[in-house]
Amino acid sequence: MPLTAAQKTALETRIRAFVGKPIGPRVTARDAVNEPMIRQWCDAMGDASGVYLDAEVAKRSPFGCIVAPPMMLDAWTMQGWEMHKGYDEPQNEEHRLHKILSEAGYSGVLGTDTEQAFHRYLVPGDVVSAETVIEQISEEKSTGAGVGFFITTRTRFTDQTGAEVGWQTFRVLKFIPKDAARAAAPAAVGAQPAKPSRLKPPMGHDNGWWWTEVAQKNHLPIQRCQACNKLRHPPRPMCDACGSLIWDSIAASGRGTLHSFTTVHYPQFPGYEYPIVAALVDLEEGERILSNLVGCDPSALRIGMRVECFIHTDEDGFKLPLFRAAE
Repeated sequence: MPLTAAQKTALETRIRAFVGKPIGPRVTARDAVNEPMIRQWCDAMGDASGVYLDAEVAKRSPFGCIVAPPMMLDAWTMQGWEMHKGYDEPQNEEHRLHKILSEAGYSGVLGTDTEQAFHRYLVPGDVVSAETVIEQISEEKSTGAGVGFFITTRTRFTDQTGAEVGWQTFRVLKFIPKDAARAAAPAAVGAQPAKPSRLKPPMGHDNGWWWTEVAQKNHLPIQRCQACNKLRHPPRPMCDACGSLIWDSIAASGRGTLHSFTTVHYPQFPGYEYPIVAALVDLEEGERILSNLVGCDPSALRIGMRVECFIHTDEDGFKLPLFRAAE
């Protein structure tokens, strides 16, 4: 049932008590900044910059030695995730805040944006610590995903001397899913509740065109730099090879191979059929895409198997590219 005005006021009072609180103790990296982790990060990101990987190149650079990519900043202090606990057994103040909102009906969560700042490059031997604070909780907002609260956390990163080396904010929307809101609303006599549908992806200036092409042209598009012809996915405004902002797109063949996959059994959300196979596919054009692999027994999947893309239409008319076995 929807919250009454008094219940909503009490809820807002309760959640706003979390603003300004650290989510937990300061976390110190288990390992100092080191070259093997830098190398593995660069391999995963496809970054071959010499200042990250080549000691001789780095020595001749303004840094004088190998440095870590700035975007690795939060990777040094990442902790393992205990999936069997989740928010049912809150491990920190952020978990407790999310649980309170979930119990009040705000069960959906959607990452919306992040901001980062880097004060200096980290070098091997640096030891990073991080402290995260719940910085802000918005007024209740009505969004395309549903009605909810934007929660902003701010993480401050310091080195072994206590000096700040960077910061990061991360904002999520904790919301009442539209399907849940409709189910809670009074229904007409004899009316059947709407069947839940999958959550829709956020569409912005940089990726909205991609979903439009999928919907209107029924193919898998890949963005292409018009200056150097380099393909790139996911869509973004600037070419990572030459820096050009001018681009067009091509229609991918849809053929590829299975690079990696994971089978998701839990948690389960309405609108999806489980288990879900989240697949990382190497397209024959050279790009890599994350999608779902359907119509296959997860136990029969193997790395390197041939797959092909097809455009699936949900019951509500939304189109998205999925993959199936090609053989």
